[in-house]
Amino acid sequence: MADKRTLKKQIRFVCGDLAAECSMARHIIPGIDREKMADVIRKIAELQTTSLARATFAFDKTPADFASLREFKAARHAYYKAAYDQLKEQFNNEVEKIVHMMNAALPGREAAKAE
Repeated sequence: MADKRTLKKQIRFVCGDLAAECSMARHIIPGIDREKMADVIRKIAELQTTSLARATFAFDKTPADFASLREFKAARHAYYKAAYDQLKEQFNNEVEKIVHMMNAALPGREAAKAE
């Protein structure tokens, strides 16, 4: 499990790389649907904003709620691991949707979608 700082850096890097790919594709690939790519870039910005906001979660129990400090630490670790895994799964699902949107904007993809 990564710490929050590393997690937020990874989210920024992934979203930045996706946006850069879209921006480059808009200018380099002839016949690309520029409006769809602009929508994809907006979707990436939204994903980054929401993911960074969701990266902050807090364990709502105190050591007094447990029989021992060891149990508290185990429960806290399990909570953070579950929260991190859920955030990672949601983020990856959204990235997958964005990649499909990017591919749909490429020229010649309309014929492929019809099949």
